[in-house]
Amino acid sequence: MRISIQHLKEMKKRRQKIVMLTAYDYQMAQILDGAEVPVILVGDSLGNVILGYDTTIPVTVNDMIHHTKAVVRGSKKAMVVADMPFMSYQASNEEAIRNAGRILKETGAQAVKLEGGLPITDRVKAIVEAGIPVMGHIGLTPQSVYQLGGYKAQGKTLDAAKRLASDAKALEDAGAFAIVVETIPSELACHISQSLSIPVIGIGAGLGCDGQVQVIYDILGMFGDYVPKHTRQYARLATNIFEAVKQFSSDVHAESFPSDKECISMGAVFWDALRDNPA
Repeated sequence: MRISIQHLKEMKKRRQKIVMLTAYDYQMAQILDGAEVPVILVGDSLGNVILGYDTTIPVTVNDMIHHTKAVVRGSKKAMVVADMPFMSYQASNEEAIRNAGRILKETGAQAVKLEGGLPITDRVKAIVEAGIPVMGHIGLTPQSVYQLGGYKAQGKTLDAAKRLASDAKALEDAGAFAIVVETIPSELACHISQSLSIPVIGIGAGLGCDGQVQVIYDILGMFGDYVPKHTRQYARLATNIFEAVKQFSSDVHAESFPSDKECISMGAVFWDALRDNPA
């Protein structure tokens, strides 16, 4: 049985930290699910880390469905949350419901995530009333990167902090079951977490949140020397993969791969017969 909304609410009540990591494919989902990660986010960050875009803006609903289906197939216990990509919910309640419903229906995910505060609360309420669980996302919202003027910390002034606190409360009132707060001051994130009855999951928002989320490729060191400020590298897989590929190439050039143990032999009798009776 998969982790449910109620499970997450109970974790908050017990002050048990919630772990959330991104996955974009079947194999990574299997690993995270086996490690008992309770929430797997299929983030539109796949636009950056998988598809090579500069931002998340080009990601489509079809992209999200394609990757979310793989993640759902690779997991059995984790709650799978799929990001709703840019312009899949902003235009109208009807379009938001249609796209959210399509994502859940075609992928088997358990929830969707939307970026934004007060301006999208009507969308959140409409989607929730249609029977689709919604996770909110405020602070640094990558889909608004051009409006924000880049990937900058948010909520650093008193007025901005008050707006984010109001956004969080509005999302809870609209029916969101949890909220991601990204790159905001730790004190503000802690205040928001203490003010809400739903889980608040931070990324670059300090220890006062009810849980933490990270992009899996960041914590695994898949991008060489690039480490976001909010990330701690737990491995350096980019270096390991590079070295493995270079060694493989060297072995191929030196004709030391494949060796006899990596080959299948027909045996002398079969080879002689084939040689004497070519096709």
